Amino acid sequence: MPAGIRASSKPIWGGKAMLLEVDRINAGYGRTLVIEDVSISVDAGEIVSIIGPNGAGKSTVLRTVAGQLIPDAGAIRYSGQDITRIGMAERGRRGLMFVPQGMNIFPNLTVRENLEIAGLLLEDAAAREEAVREALDHYPVLGRKRDHYGRALSGGERQLLALSRTRILRPRLVLLDEPSLGLAPLLVDHIFDEIIRMTRLGVSVLLVEQNARKALSISHRAYVLELGRNRLTDTGARLLRNEDVRRLYLGG
Repeated sequence: MPAGIRASSKPIWGGKAMLLEVDRINAGYGRTLVIEDVSISVDAGEIVSIIGPNGAGKSTVLRTVAGQLIPDAGAIRYSGQDITRIGMAERGRRGLMFVPQGMNIFPNLTVRENLEIAGLLLEDAAAREEAVREALDHYPVLGRKRDHYGRALSGGERQLLALSRTRILRPRLVLLDEPSLGLAPLLVDHIFDEIIRMTRLGVSVLLVEQNARKALSISHRAYVLELGRNRLTDTGARLLRNEDVRRLYLGG
């Protein structure tokens, strides 16, 4: 195993308040097991990425943490509480937000209506209106297109709209699945800048991303999954410098 890299089936990091602990989970679809004995942790204020080849089980990990899938074994703890069998809606109310890849907005609603839907989770109407206004001000392209339907937005604009909900809901943890999928390089940079800004608002991020180099460049820590199992884990910076990681996952 490469020097400076640890293989682990248990969370190995500490020093900050642990927000999420995924402890040796097995999960999949029907009788097909996709991830096995996977462990991941996210501390408060961190960006943590999951990288690996196609079919490694990265998105399955996010869907299990989000509550779309219930693990067959293992446990998920969030803010010190076991949420392994708690539903997705309740996880959302506790501040855990999932932004799936692809169709992650309402295409037949306007930009403003998409934001207002997110704001329904805020009890105070005045606070809800202020949060929507702040989001539209922060993203000028969305402000200009506030009355455009979601289906008329470009891929980058849709992803910004999906991310803009974090400014309204202020979740504690956001799960992002392939946020740069299909975007031009300049838009990719913009999306990743927004992810960094999210952490400045106090939001922690667990990120699945095929653009491994970009993901590692902004991550405090990262995990490499292979064939549904933990393979490597280290800081993002160290994984970027690791020769095996560069050869296998970063294109040399």
